[in-house]
Amino acid sequence: MSVTPNETTPRHDVEEVPGLDELTDAVLTLRSRDELKRFLRDLCTLGELEALAHRWQIVRLLDEGLPYLEIADRVHTSTATVTRVAQWLRHGAGGYALALERTR
Repeated sequence: MSVTPNETTPRHDVEEVPGLDELTDAVLTLRSRDELKRFLRDLCTLGELEALAHRWQIVRLLDEGLPYLEIADRVHTSTATVTRVAQWLRHGAGGYALALERTR
C-alpha cells in the first residue's frame, strides 16, 4: 500500500486545535534527533510515546504491504488500531504520506 503525496492523494485540512500552532512552532525549533526525543519525553507520558511510536511502525509496515494481522502481531497491537492507522494513512491530512516519502 505505498502512498506518496501527490495531486491524486487526498489532502484534508487539519482541524483547528487550540495551541497546535504554538506546539508545531516549538517542534520546528528543535535541531537534532536528541533534542526532539528530549522534548517528546517531557511532553508525553511513556504510554503516549509508545502509542505514537507504534502508530509510526504501523504506517511503515502498511507501506511495505504487510497484512493487518501480521502488523498487529509485530507491533503488539490490535487489528482495530492497524485499521484506524490505515484509514488515516489513506484519508488523513497527508502527513503520514509526506513523512514516509521523506524518510525513504
